[in-house]
Amino acid sequence: MLKAVRQAHEHQDTPPITALIPQARREQGLTQRELADLLCEISQNDSVTREEVSRWERGKRIPGPYWRAWISAALDVPHTEVDRAAVLERECRRSRTEDHSH
Repeated sequence: MLKAVRQAHEHQDTPPITALIPQARREQGLTQRELADLLCEISQNDSVTREEVSRWERGKRIPGPYWRAWISAALDVPHTEVDRAAVLERECRRSRTEDHSH
């Protein structure tokens, strides 16, 4: 129980990554395509597309550690916050799955 309370406290100011990415992207004045292009440019890896950014924002995929580091740089969000947002989304996803299995 204490662990759950501690985790909830750690996350209270961090939205899940499905909310963090579009919020930060809009604050930077970027479209999904522009964010994808920026990620490709700064990472020198052209494997991310607008569709992938959309999947991250809709919760269909959670960006892995590699892309989270670049998302942090591109959107000017602390890396620890991006990582926490991904963990929070994973926890939310897990609890939704558990709710449906009962």
